[in-house]
Amino acid sequence: MSDKKEKISRTDDEWREVLSPAEFNVCREKGTERPFTGEYYNTHQQGTYLCKCCGETLFSSEHKYDSGCGWPSFFQPNMKSVVAEHHDASHGMVRTEVTCARCDAHLGHVFTDGPQPTGLRYCINSASLDFDEESV
Repeated sequence: MSDKKEKISRTDDEWREVLSPAEFNVCREKGTERPFTGEYYNTHQQGTYLCKCCGETLFSSEHKYDSGCGWPSFFQPNMKSVVAEHHDASHGMVRTEVTCARCDAHLGHVFTDGPQPTGLRYCINSASLDFDEESV
C-alpha cells in the first residue's frame, strides 16, 4: 500500500474559482509577494504549513526560522517527497524553484545559505500557504 497522494490537476479557470487573484498569481503564474508583506513571514506559533491549493502538509513550524529575507523560511520540508525542485533561470538569475509535488503550485525557491542541519533556506511565499495552528 502506497502513501503517495493522487496528483491534482485543474484548469486555470478552476484554480481562479478557489484562489484569490494574489494567490493565483503566486501559485499558478509563479509570481512573488513583496518581502515583509506576507501573512506568515513573522509567524511564530506552533503548527504546520499547508499548500494553499491542495492542502498538502509542506512545512512544520519546527523547521521555520527568521532568515531576515522577508518571506517565511524553513530549513527543510515536512517530508522531501512533498516538494519538487526545478531549475529556474528567469529574471536573469539561476535559482531552484520549489513547487508542491501534489498540485504543482509555485511555492518559492530554495537556496544553499540556510542553517544547519541542512544548510538550506526554503524561501516560501505566504500566498502559497495556509497555516494549521496546533492546539496547546
